[in-house]
Amino acid sequence: MHQADLGTRKSLYYKYQVYPFVAPPDLEQVTHQQVVIVGGGPVGLVTALNLARAGIRCVVVTADQQVSEGSRAVAFTRRSMEILQQVGASEQIEKDGLRWRYGNSLYRGQRVFRLDVPHDEDDRFYPLINLQQQIVEGQLVELIGQEPLIELRWGTRFVAMEQTADKATLTLDTPVGEYRMDADWVIATDGAKSAVRQSMKLRMEGDSYEGRFVIADIRVDLGLPTERLAFFDPAWNPGNTILLHREPYGIWRFDYHLPPGESPEEALAPERIATRVNEQLALMGYDNMKWEMDWASIYSARAMTLPEYRHGRVLFAGDAAHMLPIFGVRGLNTGWQDAQNIAWKLALVIQGKAGMALLDSYSDERVAAAREIIDEASKSTRFMTPPTAGFRLLRDATLSLALTHEFVRPLLNWRTSRPHEYTDSILNAASDDSALFSAGPAKGATARNIRLGENDYLFDHLDLSFQLFYFCESGGLPQDLADEIDAVAASGITVGVVVFSRAPESLPSDSRAILIDDSSGHIHQKYGVEHSTGVCLLRPDQHVCARWIKPDAGQLRQAFQQVLQVKGN
Repeated sequence: MHQADLGTRKSLYYKYQVYPFVAPPDLEQVTHQQVVIVGGGPVGLVTALNLARAGIRCVVVTADQQVSEGSRAVAFTRRSMEILQQVGASEQIEKDGLRWRYGNSLYRGQRVFRLDVPHDEDDRFYPLINLQQQIVEGQLVELIGQEPLIELRWGTRFVAMEQTADKATLTLDTPVGEYRMDADWVIATDGAKSAVRQSMKLRMEGDSYEGRFVIADIRVDLGLPTERLAFFDPAWNPGNTILLHREPYGIWRFDYHLPPGESPEEALAPERIATRVNEQLALMGYDNMKWEMDWASIYSARAMTLPEYRHGRVLFAGDAAHMLPIFGVRGLNTGWQDAQNIAWKLALVIQGKAGMALLDSYSDERVAAAREIIDEASKSTRFMTPPTAGFRLLRDATLSLALTHEFVRPLLNWRTSRPHEYTDSILNAASDDSALFSAGPAKGATARNIRLGENDYLFDHLDLSFQLFYFCESGGLPQDLADEIDAVAASGITVGVVVFSRAPESLPSDSRAILIDDSSGHIHQKYGVEHSTGVCLLRPDQHVCARWIKPDAGQLRQAFQQVLQVKGN
């Protein structure tokens, strides 16, 4: 029988809670679920919330009875916050977190590069926000507790699984014994050591870098702003790198590469960590600074992905699907993009509104995203931790030149995570006018948020459905497009309509549309609309799948048929 660790985890700033195991009805009789999510970390929880918002019932099983120990993922991107906004989780995270956009790379006591992540008045969220993972997980658990379509089963460990053409049968272990449960679909979000992946004997492709890294969270008052700090080749750790991040509640994260030959046990010894923290603080001018240890862990950098994320009735997301180096805040941020992508597609397939090929597009799009991230992250990893003498020579030469030559410094850019653009997606309209637009989000890119007023932004008005943006000089949505939207709605597909008018006083009343005043032309400009009209069709995950200057109803119908992967007439 599975027994979770019930010892209350300790922290200087976070009060852990042990969640109770509740014996499920499956112990007496096998039940059948629409969706079972294996893994109750932040990716699994956000996937569940996305499914629930789309009306899909799911069960989440997790072996633990507490949220994860330690800060783990701490830096969340603007795109992640937009995804969290869709499931109602962004407000509290933004309230508790620390916003930032600058990063500093230092070498021999001199700043050799300053990262400045773009941010303008149309962005509701800052480029990055720091908040410890266990706090985020706790907030997601609270949201799930308010959602009747989600059942979260604590203390339930995945053991095995069998598949047929139309279902999967899971064997699960609990404190009171094993039971079996049938599911139409299984989503594996059970982390880097995924038991689901291992049970299916699936192997990842990519690289596992030599060397280990220590994360140490300490409570200390440095009086510094919330900016990432990267120290290259510090005297106390020659040839290696240390990263520092400020976290809420007076915590600073120290993240450093270990010298060769040092074991994990040696590295995590309290006296060894204390020596290194003190040496780094002294390097920064904080001699004899008092501090307290909160949590420490060790990890290895990997850049790997499964070649496919769908295997019959099982779909993989997050670290169960890919393992990415942390440099550039890519891990959890990428997992949340997986969660958003998979949820709307699976919901439409379950509801019979889309073809099964839509699920294959999940795999195609997200594997391509992982491979792009791996390519970029590998460059960052090789610079942060050179794997060979040749790479080290090149890295050190670049750092030396950056001391005196401005043109070299952009080479130190650490390439922060950004949303993948599904440029080659099978869901993009085969025939549209996207190539005729000189600006704005192209097919496959995420839509752009726009500030509409004080504390009022475009994305605040969008729900988890398709969106049709109609740009016009005057008038409103043409009747043929309105009729087509009504026809799509009659088939069970929800489509939101937003009309941006340069002459809003001319707009007729339209119960189906959100009417937005764009007399300044600012929104038209942001979306690259230079003609009298323009149309942009968004998927439920806010990625653009078609753009037209002036489409007819037939083009709009074909675009919907393509994104839903159904055959048209």
